[in-house]
Amino acid sequence: MPKFKHMVPKFKQWGDGMKDLFFRENIFEILDHIDEGIHIIDSQGKIVYYNKLAQSLDEIEGEKAVGRHILEIYPSLSYKSSTLLKAVNLGKAIFNKEQTFTNYKGDKITTINTSIPIKSNGKIKGALEISKDITKVKELSERIVDLQKELYKSDSEKPKKNKSSAKFTFVDIIGQSKEMLDLKSLALKASQSPSPVLIYGETGTGKELFVQSIHNSSKRKNKPFIAQNCAALPANLLEGILFGTVKGGFTGAEDRLGLFELANGGTLFLDEINSMPLELQAKLLRVLQDGSIRRIGSTKTRDVDVKIITALNISPEEALKEKLIRRDLYFRLNVINLRLPPLRERKDDIPLLVDYFLDKFNKKFKINVKKVSKEVMNVFLNYQWPGNVRELEHILEGIVSILDIDEIKLKHLPKHLSNTTKYNLDIKPLNESITELEKDIIKRALSLSNFNITHAAELIKIPRQTLQYKIKKYNLK
Repeated sequence: MPKFKHMVPKFKQWGDGMKDLFFRENIFEILDHIDEGIHIIDSQGKIVYYNKLAQSLDEIEGEKAVGRHILEIYPSLSYKSSTLLKAVNLGKAIFNKEQTFTNYKGDKITTINTSIPIKSNGKIKGALEISKDITKVKELSERIVDLQKELYKSDSEKPKKNKSSAKFTFVDIIGQSKEMLDLKSLALKASQSPSPVLIYGETGTGKELFVQSIHNSSKRKNKPFIAQNCAALPANLLEGILFGTVKGGFTGAEDRLGLFELANGGTLFLDEINSMPLELQAKLLRVLQDGSIRRIGSTKTRDVDVKIITALNISPEEALKEKLIRRDLYFRLNVINLRLPPLRERKDDIPLLVDYFLDKFNKKFKINVKKVSKEVMNVFLNYQWPGNVRELEHILEGIVSILDIDEIKLKHLPKHLSNTTKYNLDIKPLNESITELEKDIIKRALSLSNFNITHAAELIKIPRQTLQYKIKKYNLK
């Protein structure tokens, strides 16, 4: 402070307007140069600002976090454990409080925090927190043994950075509803466990977003992430791809690694596990129990260390009832389970998602669509979203990519969406209304699946043969 003494007399002579201007123009630049983390939230818990050091510590870009709830960005915290939220709720300053949390990449961070509520006219407007990182100091003694082991490893054994195909983290999952905050917190905990994880949810709910986020928050984040859709390949090809082959094992077979070996040390994601043939499920169960695989045509077993994450696009109860998954395999996979709610069960997140997608497409297409009208938002909030978040994203993309507008209005919506309002206005005989609704649902499913009968039947949860009958019955083309 001594070197700034010559400025004090001049500063005292400035008027209030000049002082306010000085602080407005320079305060954030000043905070960015402080060697401690500065974090500010409003009274609702939404992030208003955090300086460059805090961003560097948490490895989160400011533009991704500002405007979002603090628990959405830090799912390992809670209303009870967050010192910032405590300062807002108690209205009192908290000094030198140690706080340990897991960031969205799975790294444990320990800080000493001083959290001060921001008040105006006696009302709490938010809170400011000053954080000092003590993670390295705390970890130093804990890592001595590990460090000794690392020093004696050969170069070939040392971990190397892997350019994983998993690009999403928990920060990329948009949602402030209680369901989503709880789900992200549970998923973050699952990332720290070596146990299998089973995720289930409807098409378009974001299963792979969560799977990749779990991998990128785990200790395996620098190891391979391998994803395979079990419905995409015939049983005989899928078996070879999973477990590998040896030359001469069958006609045309070559020595080839399987996905389990490729994913060794990392994560293997098996999507639509309910589509895997039961006989192949039995072999998968043996791998999970023994921790070893045997290539097709080989008598040699190979040990593998792989975290298994599986996903169902139907409920586990339905998969078991229809005998689409072995009961013994299900219980082995279902150590940790996450149910992703459909969009219709978390409609509070729709405005957030709309803003997020509009911002995304504005940047992508270099346009400036500012908002959706109140009428359109009302339609969105009352629509059932059979295609979930993916359907919302595609609808918005379809509108903004071809129309030169700054606001999305009712007339811009696809017909099946704009027609949803009539069910709130017209009163018709029940059987007629049910028939109309059934036809409309089938039309929407066919449209979303590009008239792929199998995919449309999966969307509306009816047998393929039943859907074909109804298409013929209603003369839908």
